[in-house]
Amino acid sequence: MSHTDTIAAVATAPGRGGVGVVRISGPLAAAIGADICGRELPPREACFRPFRDAAGELIDRGIALRFHAPRSYTGEDVVELQGHGGPVVLDLLLARCLALGARPARPGEFTERAFLNGKLDLAQAEAVADLIESGSAAAARAATRSLEGEFSRRVHALVERLIELRSYVEAALDFSEEEIDFLADGELLRRCDRLLGDFDALSAEARRGELLRDGMTVVIAGAPNVGKSSLLNRLAGRDSAIVTAQPGTTRDLLREHIHLDGMPLHLIDTAGLRESDDPVEREGVRRARQALHGADRVLLLSAADGPEAAVDLGELPAGVPVDRVINKIDLTRVASTIAGPQAGSAGKRIFLSAKTGEGIELLREHLKRCVGFEAEAEGSFSARRRHLTALQSARQSLLRGRKNLEQGRAPDLAAEELRLAQNSLGEITGEFTADDLLGSIFSSFCIGK
Repeated sequence: MSHTDTIAAVATAPGRGGVGVVRISGPLAAAIGADICGRELPPREACFRPFRDAAGELIDRGIALRFHAPRSYTGEDVVELQGHGGPVVLDLLLARCLALGARPARPGEFTERAFLNGKLDLAQAEAVADLIESGSAAAARAATRSLEGEFSRRVHALVERLIELRSYVEAALDFSEEEIDFLADGELLRRCDRLLGDFDALSAEARRGELLRDGMTVVIAGAPNVGKSSLLNRLAGRDSAIVTAQPGTTRDLLREHIHLDGMPLHLIDTAGLRESDDPVEREGVRRARQALHGADRVLLLSAADGPEAAVDLGELPAGVPVDRVINKIDLTRVASTIAGPQAGSAGKRIFLSAKTGEGIELLREHLKRCVGFEAEAEGSFSARRRHLTALQSARQSLLRGRKNLEQGRAPDLAAEELRLAQNSLGEITGEFTADDLLGSIFSSFCIGK
């Protein structure tokens, strides 16, 4: 896709710095660069040049770079003017570019043009923003792998196998009058099953990538007076919640956003789960149960000097990982530790004291491992909620197609479901994408990128 207009923007962060960059992309980029620098810029060669205004007055001196289309980030002619990083200097340079025919770039428009010109697919384009916004080394590495195309390659591998299935089913439709029933072959269902397994594996990795990018929502739940608010305060590093000896002190949801060595973590402290005649406490318990359903992980607290099964696991939402946290070990002289799951228990059993801090580091390390924050996750990539939604939609279409084949329904319905699954996967890389989705994605980018 070729654009008839030329865009320009300051590509470095607002404020003062040693170097500031003005980026220009479009058909007028080379001419604008030549006018400002006083001569035509050779492609892909750094030139130290004066930057002058319309009257020939010196604005700054710096490095000018020209990238000839299509060998540039956007796939168009691109010029970058690298001068001193003062906001006034950069504003003067940008104003000169606009006077020479460029227009101000919208947020993310350079990367949007790179996508529209085939330099990046949509998952890679989103990884650019993820890399800029990464809050930890692990998140940055995951975004880099997505930018290098790791996620896209996995998606394309699924698409190729879907195409094989579609070809098989549609060939059977084309030869429906033959005596051989191609669709009766059990191998077709086995292929579907293997592909469903591949969908599950990719979804699990994408989920881990989303948690590395957006952080994990952890809900602290349990009976009253087991130390939920104390644990929130200890993890947050400040007295965010009121702590008293009276049960039921917490009535509403308390939220804290923290980082564990750069990994974002959204903590929610909840009211104690119990029956109550107090209407305010009942509302707090209702909100606590509602928060459980939006959790990525639940820390189910109990006191070391009290009953561990104070809260029935049946009250917790299905599918949400749960760890039992045994608090107040300072009262029972139990050593802090992490034990594996036992019969009838949920997840790991973590022994700690929110009051003294003993065992808190074990909990921190456990939460980081749950997100894949360690070296074992070297193959992970960044992902977003829309990617998980598209994978789930594609899997559901494939599952419906398999059921149509298995139950002997019209094979054309199975072929249609396989086509819909392929389209859902195409939404991840941008092969099938609505314009409003593109606008939503790129509007979240910073200007100049």
